[in-house]
Amino acid sequence: MKNHIIVWMAQGKAAVDLPYWGDIISKKIPASEYFLPVFSALFEKYNLPVWYASEYKSVGSSWSPDEIKSGLHCVYRIIFQQDREIPKGLVEEIKLIPSVKKVEAIGIGVTDIPQISEPMGFRRNPSETIFLNEAHAFSSGHPDITIAVLDTGVDHNHSELSEVLLPGMDFVDILDGADKFIGDYLHLDDEPFDEVGHGTHVCGILCAKGIKMNKGVVPRCKILPVRVLGSLKKGNALVGAGLKGNINNGIKWAVDQGVDVINMSLGIKNEGGGLPHEEVIKYALSKGVTIVAASGNDGNKDLYYPGALPGVIAVGAVDERDQVAGFSTYGHHVSFVAPGANIISSFPGNKYSLSSGTSQASPFVAGAIALLKSYAFNLGVQLKDNQVKYILKHTADRLDHRIKDIKSGYGRINLLDAIKLLQFKLSI
Repeated sequence: MKNHIIVWMAQGKAAVDLPYWGDIISKKIPASEYFLPVFSALFEKYNLPVWYASEYKSVGSSWSPDEIKSGLHCVYRIIFQQDREIPKGLVEEIKLIPSVKKVEAIGIGVTDIPQISEPMGFRRNPSETIFLNEAHAFSSGHPDITIAVLDTGVDHNHSELSEVLLPGMDFVDILDGADKFIGDYLHLDDEPFDEVGHGTHVCGILCAKGIKMNKGVVPRCKILPVRVLGSLKKGNALVGAGLKGNINNGIKWAVDQGVDVINMSLGIKNEGGGLPHEEVIKYALSKGVTIVAASGNDGNKDLYYPGALPGVIAVGAVDERDQVAGFSTYGHHVSFVAPGANIISSFPGNKYSLSSGTSQASPFVAGAIALLKSYAFNLGVQLKDNQVKYILKHTADRLDHRIKDIKSGYGRINLLDAIKLLQFKLSI
C-alpha cells in the first residue's frame, strides 16, 4: 500500500492551495505534484515521487476564519506514488525544514473493545442510577439536535435505530498495515456499515426506541454515523482500529454538517510530538460543538486522546454497585462517570448484546448533553458548550466528599437534577 505522511506547517507558510486528499481518492480529482521547492528537492534526493494534498477540506470555497484560527489550512498530506517503505531518515529531514511544525507518518491507532456477549439474566437498569426515566418527563430529545457518533459505523436496518439515523460517511481508508484488516477498509464513501458492532451498541444507548431494550437517552434526537474505525483481527476477536488522520477528517466533516454533540467512544495514546486530534478538536470547540470521549479501559492513571485534550469531556465508567469500575482509566482530565458495566444495547443483524467499558459510559453523557440542548431548544434557547458543562458539573452526584477526584471527576451524571437546574436557569 502507498504510504502517507502528514505535515503541519507554521501559520502563513503555506505556498499553494492543494486539493483535499479525500477528493483525490473518492472523486478521482487530479493530485498535485508541486508544493514547496524545499520538499521537491528532498523527495528528489530520495528518488521518491509523491503527490501533495490538503489534509482537511474547507467548509466553503475558501478557508473560514475558524478554520484558519485552528490551523487546519496549514496541514498537508504527502502521498507516495509508489508502494515503498518510508526511507530511513526522511521524516527527520522533513522536521528540519524551518517552516515545518510537526511531521507524522500515518500509523494505525487501535481502540480495544471489551468482549461483547449475549445478555444473560437480570441486569440492573442503568437508567435508574442517572434518573433517566424521570428526566424523560421533561424531554426525550428533539429531532433538530444531532449527535455525531464517530465509531465503527452503524447497522442502518436495526429496528431500534431506523428512524433516527441520518446519512453518514465512512472515512476508513487503511493504507500501511491493511493486511491486518478484514471487510471494508479502503476508500472514502457514504456507507458507514458496522462490521464490529461497537458503533451500533453506542447508538442504541443514545437513541434506541426501547422495543427490546431500555429506551435510549434521547430517542427523539438524530444520529449522524461517521465510520472512522475499521475491523482489525486481534487474536480471535475483532477490535476497532483506524488511522489518526482518518479520525481527524471524520471530526472535521461532522462539525461541518452542523452537529451539536460528538461522541467518540475511542481513544489512542500519544506517541511522538504534538497531541493527537489537537487542531481539529480546537476547530470543533470554536464552532460550539460539545465533544464527549471515553477515558479508556486499562484501569490505570493514563491519557487517551481525544479525551485528554482541553475542552473535551472525558467519561469514566461506574459498575453495577455504583462504584468506579476497575477497568476505568482515570486522571485529572476525567470530567464525569456514567453507567458502563453490563450494558445491553443494539447489535448488528437486529440483535442485542451485552458489553462493558467507558465506551458505553460515554454515550450516556453525550445523550445527557443532547437532552439538555433539546430542552433548551424547545424553549427557543441555543445552549452553549460552556453552559452544558456548567449544568452537568453542578448537578453530578459525587461518589465521595470531594468536589472532583481523578477517578470519578465531578461524579455520576444526574439527568433529573441537570434538567431541573437548566429549567431554573432559563426561568430567571
